[in-house]
Amino acid sequence: MSSQEIAAKAEMLIRSPVAKVFEAFVDPAITSKIWFSHGSAKLEVGKTVQWDWRWYDFSVQAKVKVLEPNERLVVEWSAYGSPTDIEWVFTARPDNTTFVSVTNSGFRGTPAEIAKLVVDSTEGFAFLLAGAKALLEHGVQLNLVPDRFPDGLPKSKRS
Repeated sequence: MSSQEIAAKAEMLIRSPVAKVFEAFVDPAITSKIWFSHGSAKLEVGKTVQWDWRWYDFSVQAKVKVLEPNERLVVEWSAYGSPTDIEWVFTARPDNTTFVSVTNSGFRGTPAEIAKLVVDSTEGFAFLLAGAKALLEHGVQLNLVPDRFPDGLPKSKRS
C-alpha cells in the first residue's frame, strides 16, 4: 500500500437534514462552535480561507477545491506540514438524517510518521463529527477540540 492510499477516516450519522449539516461545515459561524475558533470566510470553490485554533495559537490556510452543495466538500490544507486533502461526503437519508464521512489523505513521510499523522487526524475528525452531532441534534456545544489539550498543544503535535 502506498502512502497515497493511507488515509484518516471518520464517519457519523447526524440526525439533521443534509442542508443543515452541510451548512455547518461551510459557514465558519457554525463550524467555530464545533472545530476551530475562527474562520475567515464561508467556503466557496477556489477560495482560500484561514482557520484558527486560537486556544492552541495555530492557524492554517485551507483552499476549497470542490464544493457540491449538500453532497461533497474537498479542501486542501497543510495542518500537518505538507498539503493533504480533506473530503467530506454528505449522504442524505430517507429519514431526514445525514451520514457524514470525512477522509484526510495525501500524508507524506516515513511509514511511522504517516501512521502517527493518520491516527492524529482520525482522532481530530472524530471529535469534529461528535461535536457536530451534539450541536446539530441537541444544540449543545461540547468544546471537544479545545478541551482535548487543556494545557495547550504539546510540542509533539506542533508542525
